[in-house]
Amino acid sequence: MVVPIILTVITAATPLLLAALGELITERSGVLNLGVEGMMVMGAVAGFAVTISTGSPTLGILAGAVAGLLTSLVFAFVTLTLVANQVASGLALTMFGLGLSGLIGESFVGKPGIKLEALHIPGLSDLPVIGPILFSQDLLVYLSFAMIVVVNWFLFRTRAGLILRSVGDNHSSAHALGYSVIGVRYLAVMFGGLMAGLGGAYLSVAYTPLWVENMTAGRGWIALALVVFASWRPTRVAAGAYLFGAVTVLQFHAQALGIGLPSQFLSMLPYLATVVVLVAISGNRRATLFNTPACLGKSFVPDR
Repeated sequence: MVVPIILTVITAATPLLLAALGELITERSGVLNLGVEGMMVMGAVAGFAVTISTGSPTLGILAGAVAGLLTSLVFAFVTLTLVANQVASGLALTMFGLGLSGLIGESFVGKPGIKLEALHIPGLSDLPVIGPILFSQDLLVYLSFAMIVVVNWFLFRTRAGLILRSVGDNHSSAHALGYSVIGVRYLAVMFGGLMAGLGGAYLSVAYTPLWVENMTAGRGWIALALVVFASWRPTRVAAGAYLFGAVTVLQFHAQALGIGLPSQFLSMLPYLATVVVLVAISGNRRATLFNTPACLGKSFVPDR
């Protein structure tokens, strides 16, 4: 049973990991986008609709990424250009995404989807245990693995990553040095939207190839919690995503093993774990003082 369990944990964690890595970059720039759920669900409906219309899961994945990016631009324009409140705008973006995706996806409910097939690497995929786990995944799973390394390298090993962190830590100093604070934050928000869209598309094209209204089921909120849980570090985000993926999978295996717990209790386990983790880390004053981007959630208007 070990291999199937690990496989389901990886697939359950992948959308969380993609969305959380995107939100981590957004928050590192000093922007708090609570609209991750809305961007994910827009990516899910766009990915499924394009896959069904074209017969190509690859085009569906790309469409999901574009949908998430375009949705994030709405948030960026409202908060960075019009200087609206980021918390209220993020919540509105989530409600907007849930409503619009339900409208767009109404005609797709009940239609069978086309699943993104896993890759088969000759020789490696047939290896016992590690073959199915490491060498028989789909493209988005491998992309999520790669993005852990890329995001960590970008943040801590590149000049662009240093600029991004400086904008998030002290936007006034970054502006005084000649960096475009608004421009950097626009790019960060767009990247966050693209990654959230990929996470949503993974749900409707690879994880469960179908469309139902609100199919993200709160995963965007879990992705937001993961970023805080990880203290804004990519490797910790990955660890947290697989931990939450394991909790998500636990409910299914508990039911299969006949554990006498109500199905409603098992379904709430991932969200209960989210609350427990947030409560556990809330007392860590040192992490809050020294690891949180200093300007998170604050607007910036450059000098005219």
